[in-house]
Amino acid sequence: MPKPKHFHPDSPLLFADHRKPMTRREFISTGLYKGGAAVAGLSMFSMFANPNNAHAALSPDLEALRGSCGISVQGAGKIPFISFDLAGGANIAGSNVLVGGAGGQQDFLSTAGYNKLGLPGDMAPSIANPNAGMSDFINTDLGLAFHSDSAFLRGILEKVSPDTASRINGAVIPNRSDNDTGNNPHNPMYAIAAAGANGSLMPLVGSRNSDSGGNSMAPTSFIDLSKRPTKIDRPSDVTGLVDVGDLFSLLSQRDAVAVMESIQRISAQKMAAVNTQVTRDDVIKDLVNCGYVKSADLADRFGDPSTLNPLLDPDIVGPGGIFGINEFDSESEFQKTASIMKLVVNGFSGAGTVTMGGFDYHTGERATGELRDLRAGRCMGACLEYASRRNMPLMLYVFSDGSVSSNGRIDDSIEGRGKGEWTGDNSSTGASFFLVYNPSGKPQLMGGNDDQMVQKQQIGFMRSDASVDTASAPSANNVNLLVETVLLNYMALHGEQGQFTSVAPMQGLGNATMLDSLTAFQPIV
Repeated sequence: MPKPKHFHPDSPLLFADHRKPMTRREFISTGLYKGGAAVAGLSMFSMFANPNNAHAALSPDLEALRGSCGISVQGAGKIPFISFDLAGGANIAGSNVLVGGAGGQQDFLSTAGYNKLGLPGDMAPSIANPNAGMSDFINTDLGLAFHSDSAFLRGILEKVSPDTASRINGAVIPNRSDNDTGNNPHNPMYAIAAAGANGSLMPLVGSRNSDSGGNSMAPTSFIDLSKRPTKIDRPSDVTGLVDVGDLFSLLSQRDAVAVMESIQRISAQKMAAVNTQVTRDDVIKDLVNCGYVKSADLADRFGDPSTLNPLLDPDIVGPGGIFGINEFDSESEFQKTASIMKLVVNGFSGAGTVTMGGFDYHTGERATGELRDLRAGRCMGACLEYASRRNMPLMLYVFSDGSVSSNGRIDDSIEGRGKGEWTGDNSSTGASFFLVYNPSGKPQLMGGNDDQMVQKQQIGFMRSDASVDTASAPSANNVNLLVETVLLNYMALHGEQGQFTSVAPMQGLGNATMLDSLTAFQPIV
């Protein structure tokens, strides 16, 4: 029987044993649907806009008003955070990131276990090369151990420089996650915001117009709709965030800012001489006065179009950019990723979600999954490399709603790469992982010796048959607690894990000893 031809990375995936897509989430998962707010500058409504932070310098008299008008430090001083929501149930464990037993990533599973994870016996990481005395199938270029032929890894390494790679480390979290359902509260955006992440334009962004900003929902205990993610999935969404008005078609940026500063001073003088006849007179005057201050501040920071536009950022697009012009123009997933990373890494938003659809790829062959994983890896690598070029730290988190497994049949096509075909959904083989970039050097694992540090790199573990051991960690069988585990590790990078219970008062991870066991890295800031 001939093997089915693999699908194009943008082709929809429809299966006889799945119902026809009915909801937006189902359209995203199948790949049928690819996965804003505006801040005004000179309109009357801009007086009541709330850009939270800023870094630009206004004239001294207006500079003194910034604090009282709610304009503070860009990015809130927290590590930028980007998550990748791979909708549909992607493979993460084994064929991409290695997952092992209680001893860590290289506490190897059985041959049958790796077979279920899509790796034939001759590609299992436990197989040692007799000439080298070690496995040819383990790659630790990013600190975290990947399978050497991981499509995620190949994509990441295409986009990051060797120097960037040397400053990355990560951890994997084996966890069960229901397949093909929007009821997985996977998304950590609100939890990260609760830990203090914020931006100068908006708290959060996401590539989907949903309460979480992504495909998966957020845990209800963290949701704060005052911080609902702004929808961003293309460069025009980014440039449309700020409207600095018509003055810039008549004047230079410097002159336009000077005009708006003068308007603020005139307005303040007139308002001081007027009684509005409203009970809360001072409050209204402050709102009007701060409106002009904020408009001048926005013009000062964003009057130059290149400030926000990913297309005009030479680190992102162009001869020396992360993306070549042709590949950027032809690939909407690159445009989406670039838009999110531009906002988050530069502190315009505190955190963001990139949703990528079509990862329900149990199509009876391997190539479709490999191609989609490769593109996702390129997007992940772009975020890490952009953080490096901006000399900013970054926590990058990757998750999916469910997972897949193989029956061992091999796809020996060029794109199948001799690996096991994905033949069905399997929630027991799930995992998530995060990578941390630190400009100052590779993030250091917790632990007093090598054995302890190895175990810190894997939070929970699998049984030898490649099924998640649901008793191995609180996150192993509870997606809400998976988000809490990610939050704990984000706070730990700031040295703030001691404040975890105050940020998550209903946390279910356990006492201080348990929290220590779930923390991977020492602080990097």
